[in-house]
Amino acid sequence: MSDWASTVSDPPLSPTWAPGAFAGAQALRAHVREEASPTRERTGLALSSPFPQSLPPPPLPPPPAAGSLTRWAVAPETLLSSLCPLLGGGTAMSGGEQKPKRYYVGVDVGTGSVRAALVDQSGVLLAFADHPIEKWEPQFNHHEQSSEDIWAACCVVTKKVVQGIDLNQIRGLGFDATCSLVVLDKQFHPLPVNHEGDSCRNVIMWLDHRAVSQVNRINETKHSVLQYVGGVMSVEMQAPKLLWLKENLRETCWDKAGHFFDLPDFLSWKATGVTARSLCSLVCKWTYSAEKGWDDSFWKMVGLEDFVADNYSKIGNQVLPPGASLGNGLTPEAARDLGLLPGIAVAASLIDAHAGGLGVIGADVRGHGLVCEGQPVTSRLAVICGTSSCHMGIDHMVQGHAAFPELQAKATARCQSIYAYLNSHLDLIKKAQPVGFLTVDLHVWPDFHGNRSPLADLTLKGMVTGLTLSQDLDDLAILYLATVQAIALGTRFIIEAMEAAGHSISTLFLCGGLSKNPLFVQMHADITGMPVVLSQEVESVLVGAAILGACASGDFASVQEAMAKMSKVGKVVFPRQQDKKYYDKKYQVFLKLVEHQMEYLAIMNDD
Repeated sequence: MSDWASTVSDPPLSPTWAPGAFAGAQALRAHVREEASPTRERTGLALSSPFPQSLPPPPLPPPPAAGSLTRWAVAPETLLSSLCPLLGGGTAMSGGEQKPKRYYVGVDVGTGSVRAALVDQSGVLLAFADHPIEKWEPQFNHHEQSSEDIWAACCVVTKKVVQGIDLNQIRGLGFDATCSLVVLDKQFHPLPVNHEGDSCRNVIMWLDHRAVSQVNRINETKHSVLQYVGGVMSVEMQAPKLLWLKENLRETCWDKAGHFFDLPDFLSWKATGVTARSLCSLVCKWTYSAEKGWDDSFWKMVGLEDFVADNYSKIGNQVLPPGASLGNGLTPEAARDLGLLPGIAVAASLIDAHAGGLGVIGADVRGHGLVCEGQPVTSRLAVICGTSSCHMGIDHMVQGHAAFPELQAKATARCQSIYAYLNSHLDLIKKAQPVGFLTVDLHVWPDFHGNRSPLADLTLKGMVTGLTLSQDLDDLAILYLATVQAIALGTRFIIEAMEAAGHSISTLFLCGGLSKNPLFVQMHADITGMPVVLSQEVESVLVGAAILGACASGDFASVQEAMAKMSKVGKVVFPRQQDKKYYDKKYQVFLKLVEHQMEYLAIMNDD
């Protein structure tokens, strides 16, 4: 499936560049260049190491139900410190002095919901809320949303997480979001991205694949900018979607358009009135170069010369690094909407997966026995296990099985999630062997929605080999396990591609929904042969968004300082080396699956 991997624009390897950022399994790896300024980094982030010592992590509960508000349970000493501002306006200090507590709000717009968190200056998540957002699929491969609906949801969750807080202590606001395309007219009103002319649906979602013809033509140009996106552009990037709009909705959308925003940049504009774009979004999804800017020849070659003629005003001609403070902060109108005070610092945004990386990858690892402790931060790979990377494929396999109704009933009876039940069921049927060995005869290639990386081939399909006539719960559990393993094998495939390009990875940092699944985490450790670090705060994406707000506020001197102080190690899962030979064999089969699929395609296309 396309959604378990993606490629971030990287410069070609050269002596002047350290290994660049890469999002595999919607994974982010931080950029480092020793003497570079942040604005010269491909994602706008300049990171450093080592990091200061962190405190032992308190345990955290699972996230709340949709639409709810949760105040997290934390260690007693942390809780007392966090409550001081609520009880008396500050943190107790020696001599009776009071140091005001500082808070930051992080807002994360995902595929199906908007989430917000209140985070303190130590990175402790104090409040969480989420709210669903609408999605439309008017036809196959067309996926749309409403920017007004998304903003309304942002307002709902932000108001919830700041309840009871002295608003004067909220110092900064950061946004992250999916790489969806928002279209507005010259007066900033929504424009339709559909044949029905419904202007409420003015967002082409990240997973939309309507622009297949357009991306094929773009890739046929072999333009030099494509080397920054893995050599082949994905249909999920913005250039093919823009070309589709020009060719299919000329009168109702294209000719009236005044602004095309990546969704993270739309949110920061909505909050501040500033149309500056984040370096992260433009580099990763729009072909922008941090060093050279826009390439006029590319846009002319692909038929989008309109942008060159108006000096890129519609897609961004002011670009800032993530975490930079925007304008005069929160506008009075946005402040009313969000329940915050005008003038609060608002940061240039990040893509959602990258915010997860920001929230987890900079943690101090001393004392955990990790190889990366003595290595540059570029030895760390953050794997963001969210909707696009994992959930879609696993849900597809599990929910389509004949035994799914039985699974639902039994999980409900035990008050468990279906995946917690499946994990426990696997433990029952594994007998004396390691649980992973249950799939010795069952293998999955998980590209049910095409492949982002490292192959960037949207035509690839999912594959399963080893099916029998059995359709019972045991069969479903083993198929689930094989799918989880396939996603981890895909991560290994991406890592090997990165290492072949000159990168050196030693440790995985996982965050996102499936990082809470112990089977998923252990399979990643066993299959990649690398230790997996889990964050103290399970909602690392929201912590990353809050870190942006903290940087914009000026409370930290740099992104790296904020990361070091606000992200902490929670747990480390090591690979079971005794199982290495088995997973090496599974990986060989995994590679054979895609090789065979390409051979089948060649046979069927042979005249």
